[in-house]
This record gives sequence, C-alpha cells and structure tokens, in this order.
Amino acid sequence: MAFDSNTRNRLARMVAEARQLLTDEFTQQFQEIYGIQPDGTITEVEKLTHLDDQQASTAKLLRERIDHLASGMTSEKKPIVAAIDRTIREQAFTILNRFAALRMCEERSFVEECIREGMPSKGFKVYETVASSGLGDTHERYKTFLFCLFDEIAIDLGVLFDRFSPYGLLFPRGQALLELFTIINNGDLTEIWAEDETIGWIYQYFNSKEEREAMRKASAAPRNSRELAVRNQFFTPRYVVEFLADNTLGCIWYEMRKGDTSLKEECHYLVRRPNELFLRPGQKAPPQEDAGGDLSQEELLRRPVYIEHRPKKDPRDIRILDPACGSGHFLLYAFDLLEMVYEEAWEDPESPKSEPTGGTLREDYETIYDLRCAVPELILRWNLHGIDIDPRAVQIASLALWLRTHKAWKRLGLRPAERPCVTRSNIVTAESMPGEEDMRRVFIDGFRPKVLGQLVDVVFEKMKLAGEAGSLLKIEEEIKDAVAEAKKQWLEGPKAEQQPLFPGMAAPRSKQQEIRFDLKGITEERFWERVDDRILAALKDYAERVENGHAIRRRLFAEDAARGFAFIDLCRKRYDVVLMNPPFGLAPRVVFAIHKKLYADSYVELYAQMVTRGSELLNKDGCLGAISSRSFMTISRLRQYRRKTVLPGVALLADLGASVMDDAFVESAAYVISKRSDTNILALDLRRTVEPQPKLSESIIALEDSNRTTN
Repeated sequence: MAFDSNTRNRLARMVAEARQLLTDEFTQQFQEIYGIQPDGTITEVEKLTHLDDQQASTAKLLRERIDHLASGMTSEKKPIVAAIDRTIREQAFTILNRFAALRMCEERSFVEECIREGMPSKGFKVYETVASSGLGDTHERYKTFLFCLFDEIAIDLGVLFDRFSPYGLLFPRGQALLELFTIINNGDLTEIWAEDETIGWIYQYFNSKEEREAMRKASAAPRNSRELAVRNQFFTPRYVVEFLADNTLGCIWYEMRKGDTSLKEECHYLVRRPNELFLRPGQKAPPQEDAGGDLSQEELLRRPVYIEHRPKKDPRDIRILDPACGSGHFLLYAFDLLEMVYEEAWEDPESPKSEPTGGTLREDYETIYDLRCAVPELILRWNLHGIDIDPRAVQIASLALWLRTHKAWKRLGLRPAERPCVTRSNIVTAESMPGEEDMRRVFIDGFRPKVLGQLVDVVFEKMKLAGEAGSLLKIEEEIKDAVAEAKKQWLEGPKAEQQPLFPGMAAPRSKQQEIRFDLKGITEERFWERVDDRILAALKDYAERVENGHAIRRRLFAEDAARGFAFIDLCRKRYDVVLMNPPFGLAPRVVFAIHKKLYADSYVELYAQMVTRGSELLNKDGCLGAISSRSFMTISRLRQYRRKTVLPGVALLADLGASVMDDAFVESAAYVISKRSDTNILALDLRRTVEPQPKLSESIIALEDSNRTTN
C-alpha cells in the first residue's frame, strides 16, 4: 500500500484527534487526581486524601519526574510549568505509541487481538475467563490485561513498554479509553496497520504543521531541543532512503565482493559504471588521459573505472549510524540489506573472522537456518546505531526495528516463544546528564581513585548541552582531552603533591582549568588505558543500587546518566556507513556559540554541520549518504564547507529539486561522500523528472575531477 497524500491526510487527522484526546485526559488527571496544575501549582501528596495506594505512588513518581525535568531546564523562565507540560506530552505520546504498536502487532500475529475490537477483543475475552473478579470492573481488568502484555513485550522493548518508565505512568480512564478505540479503529485506516511506515508517520504527525509554523514565526532559530526536533520532523521518501543506502552500504558490500553479490539486483538504485575494473590488494590504477570537455556523456561513461581493493569484513564488524535517526527509516532499509549480506558471508569460504567473536559465521552457526534465526538479533546488536535528541523518536525507531525482527522470525516460522530475545539495541537519546547536584555528588564521591570521579564530573559538565547539540557535540573528544590532561599531570608529577580538582567543591566551575586532578593511588601508566571502561562500569553499578528511601530519584538519575553514557559510547565508535536526513536551519541559541567554534566552516547551517560530523565519524574507507537542502552547492557562506568537506569526497550527487520531503519547503539534494581516495564523481539531475521514483539511469551526467576545484 502506498502512503499517498490522501492516506497521509487521514492518518494525520487520526493522530491529531488522539493527541488532543490524550493530552486533555492527562491534563485533567493531573488536576483532578494528582493535584498538579498547569500553572505550576503542585499540592503535597499527603494532602491528597482521596488517593488510593496505587494513585499515591503514581503521584510521587509524577512529582519526581517533574522535579527531575525542571532541574535541567535552567534556560526556561518557569521550569516547573515547562516540565509539567512536557510530562503530559510524554504520557500522551507513549500511550498512543503503545496502542499503535499493539495494533501493528495484531496485524502481524505477534500478539492475540487486543486493540482492534476494543475491550471485546479476543485476547481480552480469553484473559477474562481466567482473571479473578477481584481485579475490579471491566476497565480495570482490561487495563491489567494490557499491562501483562506490556510486561511481556518490555523484555525486548523496554524503551517503549516498560510500565515503570517515567514516560508512561498514566492510563486513560473509561470514556477516554473508549474514544481512543474509536479513533484508532476507524475503518478508513484499517489497511495502514500492516505497513511498516505507519509508526514513522505517527511520529511526524504528533506535532502539527500549525505548531511548526508558530515556532518559526516566534523565532528564526529553535529555542530548545523540542523545537529543533519538531521543526525537522520530515519523512524521508522510500526511494531516497534506498538510493542513499544502496550507494553506501550496498556499494561497500558490492566492492568487498568485487561485484559478485545479489545486492546488485536487489539494490535498484545502486549506481554502477558499464566498465568497472576491481583492483587487487596494493594494485594502483593506471593513469588516464585527461580528455577535458572533448568527450560526450556516453564516452565518459564508457571509460574504465578502477575500483580500489576493499578488504572483506565479517558482517558483524560493519557498523551503520544514523546520527539524526527520527523514526528509523534508513536503519529499517539497512536491516533488509544486511539480511542478504549475512547469508552471502556465511556461504563465502573466504569470509574473515569477526572481531567480536573471533570466529567466522560458518564457524559460529552450523547451518544456514541457524544463521537466519540469529540474524535479526545480530543486526540490532552489532550493525545498526541511531542517535536522536527526541526521546519519542527513540521510542519509535526502537519499535520499528523490533517489529522488523519479529517479521523476519515469523517468515521463518518461529513461534514467539522460540524467538531469540533482543538483548541489545543501539538506538539512544542524546540528552544532558541529570541535573540534581546532590545525586551527582554522591555518585562522584564514590569513585576510587578520585580522579575517576573528577573525570566523570567533567563529562557531566560537557554533556549539559547534549539535548540541544545531539550528535554534533564531540563528547568523545572532550573525554579524550580531559583524560589526556589528567595523564599529563600524572606524568609530570610529583604524584604525592597533586591537589584535587574540586576540593570541598569550593572552587567555581570557571576556575576548573586552574586546579589539578587528584591523582593519588595511581602507580602505573596502564591505568590510563581503560579509564573510559571503568567509568561506564561504575555507572552501571550505581544504577543498580537503591538506598535511604531515595529509590525513585536515584533510579531517574541513574537511568538518565546511563542514557548519557550510551550516547557517549556511540560517539566513540567509528562507522562504515553514516546515513542521515539531518535537521536544517540555525542551531538553538543555547548551543550556537559552541557550534560556531566546533564547525567554523558550516555553523550557519545545521545540515552542513551534521555532514561534517558524520564524515568525522566514518572509518578510513567509510561512506556517508545524506539528503539535505541543495543550498550548499551555491551559497557563498558555505564555500569553505564545500571545498573541505563535500568536494574532496563527493562520489554521487542527485539534484532532486523541490517537494521531495513532506511539508518541507526546500529544494533538496541526495549525495554520497566517500573517505576513499579514488572517488569517481557522478551527478544526477532529477529536478525535471516527473516520476515519483525516478530512474537514475536516465538522468546521469558525468563530472570531471576538475569540477572539485569549483566554488
């Protein structure tokens, strides 16, 4: 089924109605049940004598969440009001996502019918036959039934279905629940629930076009991370996703296999030359005469193209990153390609060993069926990585990939109980470390030697802008610099006379650079080799500890800190492929100065900064694919960015024109940048193409290497 404009409009109306319903419902619950008013007035829980034990517990959790959010909203005029508004939106979006996810699971037979018919659904009827009447009325029994489903799915997909998550503390009451069933089960939308793209469109439409326009009218630049996310929620068309993934991930595997791969038939947008010659290891391409402008387009395309040798990799060693992943469209298509890659590698007698396991796929999986059963989980564990500043996007992308794994297992005939657990995924939220100073001090003071805690404190300070800067924050370099400075002080000695970085916390933050690290207890240089790992291990240990009646606050602190360190872990890695539909426009004001310092050639455009950053995250022969505004090709303020980042490595450029991304009033281009030294440039002008999925072979225009020197 195609998501044409009519289908998208119907889905947009459904999402808008559900959002309004849930937002109103949870605002009323805040006021009527939990004593939390939109103006920031919050009644003490002890005075809410109408609450039962469960409601009192929820009331405390909501207050902890609001206080926790407000502690990090230092730029807001009324942090508590902003935190209340955000908490309500979190609850509404999570419930909509959970119901949509279950509705999609029904269509794929992953779960028994539970949403499609509302409370008369078959799954609930079965549950009622065994449930005790002591569970309450029908609404309460249905709520308990859904909670059982949430708990089961949360084993694999805790980011969305964890009932104890601060994002999903509320549940719609009787009438609101019935109205939600009516909205979701609208007969005009029945067919969409079987489509993988549906959940991505729900993410885009949760924030209306009118809200985006109001934000732009109020300020030229986004004022915070939420505005940045909302302004840039534009669905990437499927053909653009395929074009970029085919010519990065597909191209890399094609070159590793020297053309002997089924991907050249499956990757419909993989651009190949008629006369390709694959070089052997160490072999150099012979010099070619420069014919200048004397050759026709056909003659240029017939010239031999020498492809530098690309060593084979075990598929588990191929890393893909989307640094602004949204709802995960690039990662979903990469999943499809990787399934074929794994099978070809298993059948290849020359496939190398994997770095993580030390064995080949054939050694680790005896039969092709064993491999096929393992591949969905392997792809999520080793291959796919995503970062976003919006926690809702992380929910959606994680859900989409989880559904994709179960689709693969269903195709193999595996019953749910036989399917492997998804033990790890690498979709993370870029957000600041938690703001509670007292919790932070307890955490920091527990490190031994003390320099570890001091290094963590440096990271906490640097991560304050992660929510707005996202993957543009070069946190791995900040950590490296801090560790290097501490090691330098240790090498210079004398060790016994080192002074602590924050003695008694009396020194102001602005004077940190003038104070030395406390390096007592470090006796050998090997200590510095695994400092990062020791910090991460200590954080995990902290997350497991609960004491002194502060379990809720400690868990919120530890969960946020764990997400922060997961973000750092992704920033420390290097990738074979980076794919993105990056945000565009100006950075939020709070990080503009930082961006100007880090990205001097591209700070005027977020998409240019993202491409620069993505290129830095590539390994030595990786590829980046991006769709963005085409303005980088012409505007003078991006001249140095063109010269330093784009032109030295651009391998493929498709000039797409306008009306490519839904509701984005921008002329766009899709392009591939390679880190390899033998890049052969191709340009594709698709602005006059009227087909919805353009045939690239009809629009190829070759460019000479001399074009790299143009402005």
